[in-house]
Amino acid sequence: MKRIESFSVDHEKLQKGVYVSRIDKFGDTTLTTFDIRMKKPNVDAVLGTGDIHAIEHLGATFLRNHEMYSSHTVYFGPMGCRTGFYLILEGSYQSRDIVPLLKDLFQFVKDFTDAVPGASPVECGNYSDMDLETARNEAAEFYNLLKDIPEENLSYPS
Repeated sequence: MKRIESFSVDHEKLQKGVYVSRIDKFGDTTLTTFDIRMKKPNVDAVLGTGDIHAIEHLGATFLRNHEMYSSHTVYFGPMGCRTGFYLILEGSYQSRDIVPLLKDLFQFVKDFTDAVPGASPVECGNYSDMDLETARNEAAEFYNLLKDIPEENLSYPS
């Protein structure tokens, strides 16, 4: 059985940060998958379902409306382990390349005070499981890391 690449990352050494998880080629198209790690694995309390769901809706809204990245955004969604998100962008990028984008995204979430977009029974399969207040707090905490993120939080540990 083929080993999954992300399972080879030493999660005991992994810190909060922004990591290139993989770069894939599909014909002439290149996709970069980012590991946006908001919590230290197996140490920090994981994101709750309500806050991760609100961040997902707000992050997707932000990215799909972004002037530069809207047409390059393939996917933004939570990790199953609830320690962060995956972002897939069309193109070849390094972690440092998207730090400004992520600072804007997490500032958008931390400052958001309106109704969460797509949080109605018509638009979402679990619309009532949204916790905007906690999402804003989690986004503020990660934004503080992004403001002056060290290089060691931009490359997977060896």
